Amino acid sequence: MATGAEAAGIGAYPAISAAIAIAVTALATAWAQAKIGAAGVGALAEDDSLFGNILILTVIPETMVIFGLVVALVATGFI
Repeated sequence: MATGAEAAGIGAYPAISAAIAIAVTALATAWAQAKIGAAGVGALAEDDSLFGNILILTVIPETMVIFGLVVALVATGFI
């Protein structure tokens, strides 16, 4: 009975590369959102009118995870 990458029909190396692509982009996004979030809270404490800008700046790093997902899908051959 096949398990893991074999069950999905992909080799070990594409599976590892997909995992690395997702892991690195997720960690980078978490780090960026932590820095932006901390600065955003400080800015909001001084000026409430910046909420929309802070929200957009907090959401932008999520695109890194989307790009990581695309790279993982290409590496595994699903795209």
